Amino acid sequence: MAINRTSSHGEWSSRTAFILAATGSAVGLGNIWKFPYIAGENGGGAFVIIYILCVLFIGIPIMLSEVYLGKRGRLNPIASINYISEKENRSNKWQIIGFIGILAGILILSYYSVIAGWTMAYGARTAFGVINDIDAAGAALMFTEFISDPERLLAWHTIFSIITIIVVSRGVKSGLESAVTRLMPALLVLLIALVIYSSIEGDFYNGIRFMLYPDFSQITWKTVLVAMGQAFFSLSLGMGALMVYGSYLSEKISIPQTCVIVASLDTLVALLAGLAIFPIVISSGLEMTQGPGLIFQTLTVAFGAMPGGQLFGTLFFILLIFAAWTSSISLIEPMIIWIIEKYNLTRIKAAAIAGGMAWLLGIGTIVSFNLGSEVKFFNMTFFELLDYITSNILLPLGGILISIYVSWLVSKDSINAELQIKSKILKLIWYISARVIAPIAVIFVMLNALGIDINILR
Repeated sequence: MAINRTSSHGEWSSRTAFILAATGSAVGLGNIWKFPYIAGENGGGAFVIIYILCVLFIGIPIMLSEVYLGKRGRLNPIASINYISEKENRSNKWQIIGFIGILAGILILSYYSVIAGWTMAYGARTAFGVINDIDAAGAALMFTEFISDPERLLAWHTIFSIITIIVVSRGVKSGLESAVTRLMPALLVLLIALVIYSSIEGDFYNGIRFMLYPDFSQITWKTVLVAMGQAFFSLSLGMGALMVYGSYLSEKISIPQTCVIVASLDTLVALLAGLAIFPIVISSGLEMTQGPGLIFQTLTVAFGAMPGGQLFGTLFFILLIFAAWTSSISLIEPMIIWIIEKYNLTRIKAAAIAGGMAWLLGIGTIVSFNLGSEVKFFNMTFFELLDYITSNILLPLGGILISIYVSWLVSKDSINAELQIKSKILKLIWYISARVIAPIAVIFVMLNALGIDINILR
């Protein structure tokens, strides 16, 4: 029988609220610009098929495990693991899972807030017509001058940080839920509007072909690793966000059903983003550069030259701001709850402390693009070091430990009571995936990210 414990910090008012919050956590800047590109470069539709399989057998099992920990523990990530370990007669050293999630979230937020500030700045520039008729050289110069100005970057970073702190300081229903239930539907509406615009003004056929045409000749072991990594990272696993969001779940809400919906929505948004972006890029004859170059240089040229580009370019950057905002509040929430419970502070004070820490660390990212670009740590700038530690070590390690802890060390009775998977076949698939497939797959992803050659197909 499931343990009836109510979170002291409030609950989501409905399953829809949790779905929107978890989807908002998953859908971020990298999700919108990275997934479509790597799909197109790695076999199109063939990659998408592999990606979906990875979501089913790697992403969802770990997501179920993480949400389960939060729903059963009802506390901050560290305290939840301690509580469950005590009930299961396991070592309290497993609380390292909670530490990893909280640390990863605040480190990621520190540089994520800086990049999110870029989207705000470019949204304003697009709205005021600064990018109208700009060429490739002009866009590149604008971007270089922008990131070379630490004061300007600091101003936008500060604005975004303050917005995030204000939202999370208001609590679960007034802050988190109120924000995501407005931002996520607005994000989807904006995305659909951009897809319609792209289908009219862009090369829609070749955009779809680039991203979805199945080219199985491009499928290699490296492609599988890329798909596994994208499936893991795109769902915001291992950073404690889903554990905290799970702690706000009502006992009546089914974890498996909601997690499947979240994963499906996350994939849908990534596909729609590709349909919005690539027809425009292709019709403009521009290079489909991956990452920030695509967003802040290539697309500014495209929107600046297209009919209605000023309006729809502005809408696109608003879309990115919304995606960044919903992700940022999930990144900071684990540390806020930990501070509240550990030091008995008010939510406002905890939000200010956590937000202040992320803001302060963000200054290191800002100067790594300009004044401190020559300062290296292990041959990496400060920003590159944080990205390397979080993406290649903390998040995969957290995901591996979560999967092992829940599937191997927690009693089956407790898992069955919470997950309530009635089908014996689905239950068996979950156990095999969580116990064996998911941890091994994430280990491969982690080793590949660390540059270790693991080509088992040679």
